[in-house]
Amino acid sequence: MKTEIIKLQNETGLHARPASKLAKLAATFKSNVKLNVNGKSVDAKSILAIMSAGIKTNTQIEIQCDGEDEEEALKEIVKAFNDNFDE
Repeated sequence: MKTEIIKLQNETGLHARPASKLAKLAATFKSNVKLNVNGKSVDAKSILAIMSAGIKTNTQIEIQCDGEDEEEALKEIVKAFNDNFDE
């Protein structure tokens, strides 16, 4: 299992558009991808789960990837967060 803690920089939080991009990206990997935020663990492959977490800007998020392609999954997902999901 690989993990990394990041801080959400997207000014509008993790709303529908970036949540959709995150879920689509996470779904391309065989590994399980979880977001641990505000005491909750949510499936990053589910847009509904991401949206239900209500992740606001400047929130600390632990990204957790577990599976055969976990290193690549973590690298790409962290890059997407750092790029603010191209917003």
